[in-house]
Amino acid sequence: MTKLLVKLFIKNSEDVSDNTVRLKYGTLGGAVGIACNLCLCALKITVGLVTASISIVADGLNNLSDMGSSVITMIGFKMAGKPADSDHPFGHGRMEYMSAFIVSVLILLVGAELFKSSISSLVTGESAPTYSVWAIIILAVSVLVKLWMCLFNRKLGKKIDSEALLATAQDSLNDMVATTVILISVGVSMLVELPFNLDAVMGIFVAIFILYSGLVSAKDTLNEILGTPPEKKLIEDIESTILSFEEFKGIHDLIVHNYGPGRQFASVHVEVPQDSDIVKCHEQIDLCEKLVDEKLNISLVIHMDPIDVNNEAVAKAKEGIIKAVKEIDEGMSVHDFRMTPSGEKRTNLIFDVVVPSAVKLTHKELEERISESAKKINPTYCCVITFDNDFTGR
Repeated sequence: MTKLLVKLFIKNSEDVSDNTVRLKYGTLGGAVGIACNLCLCALKITVGLVTASISIVADGLNNLSDMGSSVITMIGFKMAGKPADSDHPFGHGRMEYMSAFIVSVLILLVGAELFKSSISSLVTGESAPTYSVWAIIILAVSVLVKLWMCLFNRKLGKKIDSEALLATAQDSLNDMVATTVILISVGVSMLVELPFNLDAVMGIFVAIFILYSGLVSAKDTLNEILGTPPEKKLIEDIESTILSFEEFKGIHDLIVHNYGPGRQFASVHVEVPQDSDIVKCHEQIDLCEKLVDEKLNISLVIHMDPIDVNNEAVAKAKEGIIKAVKEIDEGMSVHDFRMTPSGEKRTNLIFDVVVPSAVKLTHKELEERISESAKKINPTYCCVITFDNDFTGR
């Protein structure tokens, strides 16, 4: 069914980097969500009112909120697809994350309201509702529909790497679990007469599950808005692409900025031999930036750092400093290493150290430990260190 819908409504469906194609995927997901949730909402509220079931009515209202979520998802994709303008030079891609966050908030509101009504029903001692076979049929159909919607939105979400559609898929899974619990409650209530209101008890458990899922979804989408580190595979792809150029000896200070799916920018420092031909090196940088854009769809800016690769004394001193830094923490690294001419009493070692967020030592403490190690290598070594943050999340 999913393949058929995609084939019918989305041309060039494989070109997911195209914003127009992404918009069509989002619109399809939203339209299917609106249609399915509207039907389920009408059926459940009707059955819930007839049987006086809090949980079934609440489940129906949940479908109504899901319909609103689908509308928000469609609007989010529409706004995210807008081209860059003077106020938003990097485009509007993060609106997709915003719409996913709004969906998460709606999930939390539904969970809170269901929890409140269920507790109230249990405390006041309301009698359990009387169900019919139609209630079981409607709920069973709802479980199947929500299962399909979950798989449908998850497939679309993974296809275009969309947090909004993945959040909608999680919401459908929540609904499926909630409705399944209510269905079990209905079946037990029809077979056994219980001394308490099972409908209200089940409503509490469903509400807790919905609240937990809403919190997890909100946390994930909020992280995207605040800025998460790039995926390890992406970092490896960028590094391997850059280092495939013979002139480039190493890279550091890689920073990737995410302005929404398909809108990534990056900057990096590339080490080149100090005696390189500047014109040739500039040409290689241009070619590398173009290759990264074509392969990874990332606008890359490269800064050139000349290094001395032929001086044996510099190489030996650098090797010793790298070893000292790695002994403090394996995740730390050294770059931009330079050494002043050797003196009788003082030889400056000038370099940068990248410090992962996991390292809890202060910069002063790190500097003291590295300087002590340098003195052990050569008593004349004096370290001039600049500390950098690691923006790759490693």
